Amino acid sequence: MSNATPHSDFLQKAPQLGNEFLDDQFLRDYLAANLPEDVFKEIAPDLERFGKLVTTDCIAWAREAETNPPQLTQFDAWGKRVDEIKVSQGWLGLERVAAEEGLVAIGYERKYGAHSRLYQFATLYLYTASSAIYTSPLAMTDGAARLIELHGDDFLRKGAYPGLTSRNPAEFLTSGQWMTERTGGSDVSRSMTIAVPAGEHFALHGHKWFTSAITANMAFTLASTDQPENGGRAPLSLFHLPIRNDDGSLNHIEVEALKDKLGTRALPTAQLKLLGSKARMVGQKGRGVPTIATLFNITRIYNTVSAVSYMRRAFALSAAYGKERSAFGKPVGEHVLYRRTLRELEIAYQSNALLALFLTRLLGKEECNVATAPESALLRLLTPVGKLYTAKQAIASASEHIEMFGGLGYLEDSGIPVMLRDAQTLSIWEGTTNVLSLDMLRAMAKENGLEGFRDFAEPRLQEQHGATPEQWRIIQGRYTTLMTFLGKLATPMEKEASARDMAFYIAELTIALLWAEFIASNRKDGYRSALDYWLNFKINEQTLNSAAILGPETMNLKSESQIS
Repeated sequence: MSNATPHSDFLQKAPQLGNEFLDDQFLRDYLAANLPEDVFKEIAPDLERFGKLVTTDCIAWAREAETNPPQLTQFDAWGKRVDEIKVSQGWLGLERVAAEEGLVAIGYERKYGAHSRLYQFATLYLYTASSAIYTSPLAMTDGAARLIELHGDDFLRKGAYPGLTSRNPAEFLTSGQWMTERTGGSDVSRSMTIAVPAGEHFALHGHKWFTSAITANMAFTLASTDQPENGGRAPLSLFHLPIRNDDGSLNHIEVEALKDKLGTRALPTAQLKLLGSKARMVGQKGRGVPTIATLFNITRIYNTVSAVSYMRRAFALSAAYGKERSAFGKPVGEHVLYRRTLRELEIAYQSNALLALFLTRLLGKEECNVATAPESALLRLLTPVGKLYTAKQAIASASEHIEMFGGLGYLEDSGIPVMLRDAQTLSIWEGTTNVLSLDMLRAMAKENGLEGFRDFAEPRLQEQHGATPEQWRIIQGRYTTLMTFLGKLATPMEKEASARDMAFYIAELTIALLWAEFIASNRKDGYRSALDYWLNFKINEQTLNSAAILGPETMNLKSESQIS
């Protein structure tokens, strides 16, 4: 009899991704339904090639970037202030491929007219989850390009714009968006940066508390040309600020620190002092906030598509893992509960993708001047709604994704937890859920957002294409509930207290309408069941009443028992 100690040679296999374009039947069906046939046939091979690249080279670069975060050297050996930031080769590889693949350029080449934005963001959707969130500088770069298109002078159009939209890595330029100061985040009106005239330029003095993409070539930032008095708020103007001088030195910028963040660790985010930084005013004096809103509109759509990219990756990796991991005598992917959870992840990414990609289609139409006035108003309304909703859903999917992997999902060296850490920032960047809910109210009150939504929803409710009669009955009922609820909100305080409820409900109702429209072009049973799931478990009429359930204290109002 052997006295050897029993042991096992079993090793858990890591899940392997295939081609993210070929494996995503939903994406291919969606593009086929919403692009002219000749356009889809022309771009499909490019997306197929890129779908393989994002699961090979890009993933390797992302892991290298995440394990070798940016490093700041403030002084050289002789005591000279240098403020050099070193990023990894993986980060540089992700930047190079972003330029070569035209992740910004596609939207401005406009080879396919209004369809170009859908093509561009489909590419971004494939890229984000493999990019160590390099999509952050890409978002600000794209926003800067659009801002220059609308508000830039000849200096910016001939200087910065060609680099921002270039496919040549040697010429490609990136831009930052420096908004946050110690006085506040989303409340940009509290900016304390001062712009002092200096010949044809301005010298900016101030402090930027949180600046992403400090390694970019330029930044757009807000500053006042007048010193605020007695703690007041002076009108803000927008400025274009080169980050480095012609000799490579920083443009009177001091890098105080790199931020230590929960996630997005590969992204260099800095705390800065502006010590007379040379800058040029963009647009009209005192109109900085509405001018930079052009940039925000782009970055919020990037945020939306990026959230869906993470949701798709959570599903894809969980599906792959289900084939490799065995438990209780068979692969976990053959267990009913695992399949159910996987199906919920699948419906979540597909449903959120419908909303995100619809926004890109509206954006493409507006930029090519073929959007109707109601479509432009709808874009203004749904941009904050789409951003806040998909960000929350991405966090939920990333959390479920970790649980699908069990204990392995909790180990940093598995590469699984990074998705949850990075997804968490999506609900903060470009406005938190509360801030964006208030922005939705502004779109309703001042920019015909609700009328745009009615113009979108009511014809679809009459056409009843794609969905079954029972599905349409539910959708119509949900629409009536929303409009009735909106009619009952009498005061600004009541509207504010219910803003989150409205935003979520509008997102979910929009998705239901988009599902019905999509099913009309592709009547697969899986898509029909996805709409059934959405109608029965996602659009909950009670969500519109959470402010009332929380009580009058929510709005700092007196309840009946407190009124004498």
